[in-house]
Amino acid sequence: MTPPPFDQLVTFLFTDDLDASAHFYGSVLELPLALDQGACRIYSSGSGFVAVCSKDGSLFARDRVIVTLVTEDVDGWYEHIKAKGVAFEKPPAFNSQYNVYNCFLRDPAGYLIEIQRFLDPSWPKVSR
Repeated sequence: MTPPPFDQLVTFLFTDDLDASAHFYGSVLELPLALDQGACRIYSSGSGFVAVCSKDGSLFARDRVIVTLVTEDVDGWYEHIKAKGVAFEKPPAFNSQYNVYNCFLRDPAGYLIEIQRFLDPSWPKVSR
């Protein structure tokens, strides 16, 4: 089976000081704000995204870094990877706090990987 495509990549970084991190990425690096989710602010780097998030708002914040692969077909990826014998930390589900549909797994080194679809209509979509 051919896997569905990934459309975008977001790296989530967790911080103790959201205002300082947001100032750094938004004002010092001058990355445009793509989406403000309150506890997370996502900036565009042109070819990808970096998000800074308050450690207080996430179940997985202890990891400090999450690599997020954005796709319209979260369920397709879940089934494709699960068929290869990979265990998931969280199966696909709606997250009302961030208005996303996502699931989580770990790579062999223990890094947290999120497969996600943004449901917020203001999220910048990829033109095909």
